[in-house]
Amino acid sequence: MRQHTGIRAMIILVAFGVATPLVLAADVSQEVMTKYILTTVKAFRTVYAKGVVEQVKKAGVKPNENWTKDDHAIMLPAQFVKAAGAELKEFELGLIGLTPIYKSNLPKTQAETDALKKMMANPDQKIITFMDGKEFKGLAADFAIVQSCADCHNQHPSSPKKDFKQGDLMGAIVVRFSH
Repeated sequence: MRQHTGIRAMIILVAFGVATPLVLAADVSQEVMTKYILTTVKAFRTVYAKGVVEQVKKAGVKPNENWTKDDHAIMLPAQFVKAAGAELKEFELGLIGLTPIYKSNLPKTQAETDALKKMMANPDQKIITFMDGKEFKGLAADFAIVQSCADCHNQHPSSPKKDFKQGDLMGAIVVRFSH
């Protein structure tokens, strides 16, 4: 079972890896490129959360933040995004939130905090792009797309917020481009 899950995850990562250079090579604005990347990452994360995580749970394989130590576990959807981001060299990809489980997922600058607060105030605004000093950045609304996303945050001992529900805006996927 773990092998099939790994293969699906690799297909998603490969597809993202193939699409990214095409966008980076195209003659498009940073705003268009940022929106494309954020939309693509959100789609892959949704497929991973709904198609992989929810499916393998039926076979007794569960997401776990310590998944590398458990043969019957896979990475959490947040870890999936962060792992994909760690593979990228052209730009920075990650997650941010105002109430993250880990402080490393707090916004890095006041401009990121302000943009995230603006997004939290208007969850219908799915993507925000902006300049932050010499960096061009984009945020994509990150919702609890399945109940297990909300449950994981609510039950985690380090979580400062314990009342998430499926569909709630939990934070954002962030893309940072240095000039």
